[in-house]
Amino acid sequence: MGLEKILAISGKPGLYELTAQSRGGFIVKSIPEGKKMAVNIRHNVSLLSEIAIYTYTEEVPLADIFEKIKEKEDGGEAISPKSSKAELEKYFAEILPDYDVDRVYTSDIKKIFQWYNLLIKNGFTDFTDSEEAKDKKSEEE
Repeated sequence: MGLEKILAISGKPGLYELTAQSRGGFIVKSIPEGKKMAVNIRHNVSLLSEIAIYTYTEEVPLADIFEKIKEKEDGGEAISPKSSKAELEKYFAEILPDYDVDRVYTSDIKKIFQWYNLLIKNGFTDFTDSEEAKDKKSEEE
């Protein structure tokens, strides 16, 4: 599974897996705890597959950044999001050298590492978009 079913909900810590849709919103499962809960459509919900990071030339999908971190760390965890601002920015610049320093804040970088580490700890290692995977399969055939 790629990132198309992983959600970030503003005001709620962690990440959630979309399990079903309900009349008034969604049913999600907390990735670390596995607890299910209903999320109302008034909550600000972001699909990780829809998030991109600004560079000076384009926007890079979060899935691509997670893949680059995974390659750098050989599938292991990344730097701690609690590291110093300088360490976080240096590490992020190694992954995405041309990221837009004026539009990508340290808080964004912390959140990326926090999400990446959370997903890796919980066995989510396939960050490719399922549409991309389908396209690649059809090209190979």
